[in-house]
Amino acid sequence: MRARIFLPATLLAATLAVAGCTTADLERAGAGALIGGGVAAVTGGNVATGAAAGAAAGALCDDAGICR
Repeated sequence: MRARIFLPATLLAATLAVAGCTTADLERAGAGALIGGGVAAVTGGNVATGAAAGAAAGALCDDAGICR
């Protein structure tokens, strides 16, 4: 159960931290996908799901006003 909470929280924090360093949505999506897939691989989660969630978080964080 802890892994189900830890993975998304770690993924979101890492994506937001890196997303602030990029300027375009595509760059943030790529960084988020790499981080999400990496975190999923390390924690034993599904890499494709982690990459998809990371890409979405990276691409949308600017629209949400989080990584400006």
